[in-house]
Amino acid sequence: MSSTVVVQKSKIDPKFFTLLIACASIFMMFAGLTSAYVVRQAGGNWLEFTLPDSFTYSTIIIIISSVFLHFSYFSFNKGKEASYKIFLVVAFIMGLFFLVLQYYGWTQMENMGIMFNGNPSGSFVYVISAVHAAHVLGGIGALAMAMIHALSLDFFVNDKRRNRLKITVTYWHFVDILWIYLFLFFNVQR
Repeated sequence: MSSTVVVQKSKIDPKFFTLLIACASIFMMFAGLTSAYVVRQAGGNWLEFTLPDSFTYSTIIIIISSVFLHFSYFSFNKGKEASYKIFLVVAFIMGLFFLVLQYYGWTQMENMGIMFNGNPSGSFVYVISAVHAAHVLGGIGALAMAMIHALSLDFFVNDKRRNRLKITVTYWHFVDILWIYLFLFFNVQR
């Protein structure tokens, strides 16, 4: 009696794997920036200030945006076309609102007398939050493409569309978690 063992290989989508590598690289960049912040803070001549409230509001908004995007992905996989599209559009709008609140936070910092080219403590907040906003802008582009596909193509669920949406959702959750880390970092370091 002969027995055959079938080993099934676990395959990860190459595009998804590339995204994971990119996210790791982005995280390392922000780890370097926050490390530089800590080192420079220890050097003295550091202005202590409280972040404007709009940064708190933007944090809440990006978290809610991620929740809506997760609901969209869940609805897509369940074949619920209307809720998939509605949640996707809401997530996109909230992502734009996050960027508006970030900009408003920078203007509030200026109104507090914290200029980009002033004390290094303010400069670090401007640079780190702006670099993060640039990555969110990339996520907004991905969400825009997801909306174009959702609203212009006939609805059906297949692996290609699922993977495309999974990549978008994963990246958006990543920039969300990254902002939470940065927001907590800024508030703990003050």
